[in-house]
Amino acid sequence: MQLSDQRDIKAAPQVVWAALLDAEVLKACVPGCTEMTGTPEDGFEAVVVQKVGPVKATFKGGVTLSDIAEHESLTISGEGKGGAAGFAKGGAKVRLEPIEEGTRLIYDVEAKVGGKLAQLGSRIIDGFAKKMADQFFTRFQEVVEGPAAEAAVDDSPDNKKGWLKRLVS
Repeated sequence: MQLSDQRDIKAAPQVVWAALLDAEVLKACVPGCTEMTGTPEDGFEAVVVQKVGPVKATFKGGVTLSDIAEHESLTISGEGKGGAAGFAKGGAKVRLEPIEEGTRLIYDVEAKVGGKLAQLGSRIIDGFAKKMADQFFTRFQEVVEGPAAEAAVDDSPDNKKGWLKRLVS
């Protein structure tokens, strides 16, 4: 599965860059992440609990950063093993471009699965991978932009999505 997209983040490229290298920010942004430890130099260890279709698994794995051009681009690669459920691996090439409003974050994601997960079919897996990438980069944008962006969210009952996003962030 491959996916390309971009986000305009209302923060300076240096702020976005620092967030990409921060284990606590990454933990807050990865859907289902229960643990994230490590450093950008040595890599990160993560535990992620996810349900894909009928398969629920706890994935334990590592994340490494490579092809680092400071404040400009990097490649995030990860692999997780979910026991009997199988494995998931993939990565994202991330580029940062300064824009008038802050930073344009451009990403190309690639994901692969094996084991029981692969038996679910490509439509389920592709849809899940796209959803995970969207959730990660949406949360990342919210974390980096900070409370000012959250304050602009409507708290009315008609807008429960904004309320829920703030609750889980």
